[in-house]
Amino acid sequence: MTMTTERSTELVTDGAALLALVELALAEARTLGASQAEAAISMDVGLSVSARLGEVETVEYQRDRGMGVTVYFGTRKGTASTADLSPGGLRDTVAKACSIARFTAEDPCAGLPDPQTLATEIPDLDLAHPWDVSPERACDLAIACEAAAMAVDRRITNSEGAGVSTHRGVRAYGNSHGFLASYPGTVHSISCSVLSAEGEQMERDYWYSTARDWHELEAAESVGRRSGERAVRRLGARKLATTKLPVLYSPDMARGLIGHFLGAIRGGSQYRRSSFLLDAAGTPVFPDWFAISERPHLHKGLASAPFDHEGVATRDRELVEGGVLLGYVLSTYSARKLGLRTTGNAGGNHNIVVPGRGRDFEAMLALMDRGLLVTELMGQGVNAVTGDYSRGASGFWVENGKVAYPVHEVTVAGNLKQMYRHIVEVGSDVDLRGGVRIGSLLLEEMTIAGE
Repeated sequence: MTMTTERSTELVTDGAALLALVELALAEARTLGASQAEAAISMDVGLSVSARLGEVETVEYQRDRGMGVTVYFGTRKGTASTADLSPGGLRDTVAKACSIARFTAEDPCAGLPDPQTLATEIPDLDLAHPWDVSPERACDLAIACEAAAMAVDRRITNSEGAGVSTHRGVRAYGNSHGFLASYPGTVHSISCSVLSAEGEQMERDYWYSTARDWHELEAAESVGRRSGERAVRRLGARKLATTKLPVLYSPDMARGLIGHFLGAIRGGSQYRRSSFLLDAAGTPVFPDWFAISERPHLHKGLASAPFDHEGVATRDRELVEGGVLLGYVLSTYSARKLGLRTTGNAGGNHNIVVPGRGRDFEAMLALMDRGLLVTELMGQGVNAVTGDYSRGASGFWVENGKVAYPVHEVTVAGNLKQMYRHIVEVGSDVDLRGGVRIGSLLLEEMTIAGE
């Protein structure tokens, strides 16, 4: 067992105190002659424990802190970062950023966001719910989670362990346009991964629960049971002959398909001309019933934020409507490179929502009738430039709308542009454990490569 015992008593997690440090950095940048400047400080404190085979393996306290400073001398940019938040450390970091800026090339797209794009109101999104769980209690939960998994079936023979974690932090940001704001957040999780065996075959599966509010976590025993049930369900897996048939992605796997789409419409991919959806805004990308929304202000949302990493206001928007791509995902810099306006996405997306049309998981299986249900993907076989897609997969064969038997050692392949246009349905079985909220997703046809 390993243990890190350094506590976080010196860690400042008060937003006002962090904003004072941001102001100090901005004042120093002005003193050194920067025409514009921005600074961000993030601090995080957490506890993580893990247990395996009934014994505690690790108990770790984490304490992370850091500041990033960006200065502009005209259109010359310099950036530096530090974990030393003392006044002297901040001044040295700002001085380094200013020194770097004097050696960089001019870039007409560089600079702070336009002042009118900055957030003027900071909504309370209910993101902070500290969990005052003791290390002893967290260890007990992890052990109970794993024990529940091992008790599911005698064929659960080994474990990769169970874990419990809790983190809380604050992000503070300010710039020389006068923007200065911070917001807190927490994230908690319980997870378990176990192995099942029958004869010479061994299978692994897992389950986890994560939430901003620890009261909304799935019970530790429930997480364990689900991981055990999933591992046993995979025993007796067969291979398939190569064929072309419908493929149903489970909700947690469907999230990845939408992730590839989001990567393709990011401003960086567009202005670098390295996207399979190059210049696709205003054109059909999905079927005419398909929609994707961004909802940054969902209370307790795992990807909620009142402003982006540049202080730009986050707003509800429709990314796809009637199957048509309405716009890109842009920071200030990428927007300027494309001659557009920032969409408040510096730092990423904020709660992507993909609505279905009311079919639950059983109805999605019935709609597919015959094909492959994918519950796990392996490998990185996605070409972001061409859209070619080829991933190792495992899951279940579906016959007459019912799960027939587990499947492993197959590959699912296609091209993302064609895959998106041939989505048949999205289910109502939405997975809320991430920044993309989507149910199971049915594709009309993919190549399933097996024996």
